[in-house]
Amino acid sequence: MSTTAHKVATHAAATARGRRRRPPSVLREIVYGMSLGLLAGYLWKLHHWSNRRRTREFYSLLDQGKITVVAGDEPPARC
Repeated sequence: MSTTAHKVATHAAATARGRRRRPPSVLREIVYGMSLGLLAGYLWKLHHWSNRRRTREFYSLLDQGKITVVAGDEPPARC
């Protein structure tokens, strides 16, 4: 029962019960946008802090001699 008349009647009945939508608020939209922007910025900085920490750990271990970056002596396999 998805006729146009049914949809209009259903919408009219829902509106008559007091379910009115508020008009869009510019201030609310600005707050939503700023909140999402701050959240995205924080996640981006978190990612960069993690990369910086891993880089520091790598160079620290390299300076201590615990790891090396020398390639193995094996020649690459030919197909």
